[in-house]
Amino acid sequence: MFSLLSPDMAVYLALAVPVFGFLGIMLADKYPNIREGVTLITGVITLYMALTIFVAVGAGQEPGFEFLEILPGLSLSFKVEPLGAMFGILGSGLWIVNSLFSIGYMRGSQANNQTRFYMCFAIAIMAALGIAYAANLLTFFVFYEILTLSTFPLVTHNQNEAAKKGGSVYLGILLGTSIGLLLPAIILTWITTGTTGFALGGILASSVEANDPVVSVLLILFAFGIGKAALMPIHPWLPNAMVAPTPVSAFLHAVAVVKAGVFGVLKVAIYIFGIDFLSMGSAADFIMWIAAFTILASSMIAMSQDNLKARLAYSTVSQLSYVTLGAMLATSMGAMGGGMQIAMHAVGKMTLFMCAGAIYIKTHKLLISEMAGLGRVMPVTFGAFFIGAMSIIGLPPLAGAWPKFLLMIGSADAGHRLLLFVLALSSILNVIYLLSIPLKAFYFSDNGKDGVGAGPQGRVQWGNLKEAPFFCVMPPVLTAIGCVILFFLAGSLYDYLLPIMEVK
Repeated sequence: MFSLLSPDMAVYLALAVPVFGFLGIMLADKYPNIREGVTLITGVITLYMALTIFVAVGAGQEPGFEFLEILPGLSLSFKVEPLGAMFGILGSGLWIVNSLFSIGYMRGSQANNQTRFYMCFAIAIMAALGIAYAANLLTFFVFYEILTLSTFPLVTHNQNEAAKKGGSVYLGILLGTSIGLLLPAIILTWITTGTTGFALGGILASSVEANDPVVSVLLILFAFGIGKAALMPIHPWLPNAMVAPTPVSAFLHAVAVVKAGVFGVLKVAIYIFGIDFLSMGSAADFIMWIAAFTILASSMIAMSQDNLKARLAYSTVSQLSYVTLGAMLATSMGAMGGGMQIAMHAVGKMTLFMCAGAIYIKTHKLLISEMAGLGRVMPVTFGAFFIGAMSIIGLPPLAGAWPKFLLMIGSADAGHRLLLFVLALSSILNVIYLLSIPLKAFYFSDNGKDGVGAGPQGRVQWGNLKEAPFFCVMPPVLTAIGCVILFFLAGSLYDYLLPIMEVK
């Protein structure tokens, strides 16, 4: 199926096709159906390229190419390994789902500047794929910055004061951390090792000792310099970005921005430091406990949020830190758990955000306190929300169960038994702040009283359904189904990612 195209050419086209899509969307400005058709066709072609790459990497190949050599050992180049191939499939596949949802949401809300909206999405997915397929830190940095700049117009899309303020925080923190911390980390790595290339087992071990102070300095610069990973205290950009339209929120939290952040942290841990190298020193412990604190603190903040998108935003801050925690455990199971969390969380959290968008389009309700009884007239939407929430919590048979299980094994392997308590407590907090939403929607009446057994008030009102438009409801249903399917495909994903664990 995929032999018609060489994997190296597929990498090139995966980056080029969204750019051509950008131009096509711009030219179709006055023709909404054509414009959105171009978006979907671009998404399908890009997914085909990502699938070609994914299959090739699974067969042991490392497709890629060098675009530009700047200095010896310093170039813009691409080489795909299993973690990047997985991220490429995730980003390009969910972009299609998000585009379908965007059609329903943007038309349903009669939003302005829809052409610019779809154009920015195309460049953003190109940047996300550039990050996924980067062969070195320089290439990663260039596309990381493109992703920040291309998503800024999406965050500020509504052009009101709240959007401008949220966008300022978004841009300020992400550019400030990348230029002030990440770029110096890349330069210091190059000075120390003579290269910025990603290599299995890491590149630092041949140049410095595990307990050398430069290792701790580099790890701190990378962990906080990759601001999209949203470790506290550099997380405020993420809840401030919730002023954006809901399709943007779903994109930020599931497809590109935050996933690019934690993907970067995990890739740096595996391919710059090396899991074995990190385990020989104590440099990772500080970041590991910062991640553990972020998991619990952001969960507790989420519990206090009545605005649905704000609650989901702080939930994302918490769930992202699972990946950072897994990387800093410096065990194979910890890193594997972090890698699988990238995929499993993406599908679950995208479901939740798209459900939030469907609720808003139909009812214009933003506050959880106003959603009592809505589940009985929007059962499909809240049913999908329930499945997505259960996956985020980590309950089988849903996708989110596996990464948390692996992280617990990784914590035990590393001898950090207190982290087992952190992970267990986090899941309990997830239950409280997520499941209370469908519980209120299905089992409470609009006056706040228990609706169970109260005749028609306690049942789904099938003759009076008020679901959002089809294109707002169908995408979260698809991703909710994906949460179930991925649970049973976890073994295959585990096997696919094994090479990054240096298993021979």
